[in-house]
Amino acid sequence: MARNRLYDDDVLVIGLGRFGGAAAAELKKLGHRVVAVEMDPELADAFQGKLDKVITADAGHPSIIERTRARGLRLAVVAIGSSVEASVLAASNLVEAGVEQIWAKALSADHAKILERIGVHHVVRPEADSGKRVAHLVNGKMEDYIEFDDGFAIVKMRPPRETIGFTLQQSAIRSKYGVTVVGVKSPGEDFAHAVPSTKVADGDVIIVSGPTKLIENLAARP
Repeated sequence: MARNRLYDDDVLVIGLGRFGGAAAAELKKLGHRVVAVEMDPELADAFQGKLDKVITADAGHPSIIERTRARGLRLAVVAIGSSVEASVLAASNLVEAGVEQIWAKALSADHAKILERIGVHHVVRPEADSGKRVAHLVNGKMEDYIEFDDGFAIVKMRPPRETIGFTLQQSAIRSKYGVTVVGVKSPGEDFAHAVPSTKVADGDVIIVSGPTKLIENLAARP
C-alpha cells in the first residue's frame, strides 16, 4: 500500500529522553517509520502509540540491536543521556551492524572523541543541536537547518536536480514550492545573494527560507 511519506527511510532511535524524544517525534512527523529502544519502562510506555515500535530494553546488548533489525537500516540516532558507557556500547553495536549513517549525542568533548573513533558518522552536542534540528539533518538532504518559533526555517541544502542548469526564474522554485532561494554558494566562490537571473550549477549549495513544511517538500525532491 502506498504511503504518503516525505522520506522512506526507517530510523532507529536509542534513548527517548528530552533529546531523543524530540528527535523521534520529529522524525515521525516527517514521515519516517521510527523504531525506538528505551530502557526506562515508564518513558517507553509514554511513547507507545506515538512511534511505530518501542522496545523496552538495554541497547547495550547486541541481541537488542538484532531485534530492531538494525542491519537493514540506513539511519540511526543514539540519544542516550545517562551513561557514556551505554552510549558507546549502543553506538559500537550499530557500527558493527553496518548502519550507514549513525548520529549520536555526546555528553562531553571526550565522549565525542570516543564516538568519532569507534566510527560514528555524526556527533552532536545537545547545547548546540536540538533533537528536533537533528531530525531534519538526519536525512542528508540538508546541510544546516535553523527553525524559528513560528514554523519558519532557513536551511542550507543541495539543489534539487530540476534546478541545475537553470536560473531561479526558469526553475520557478518560489511559485512551485512556496519557498525562496536567498543565496547560492558555488565551490571556490563567495556567497552570492540570489536574484531571478542567478543560475544554479551542479555542486552548488543553496540557502532557502520559508515555512518548514514547504522546505521539507523541496528537500525531498531528488
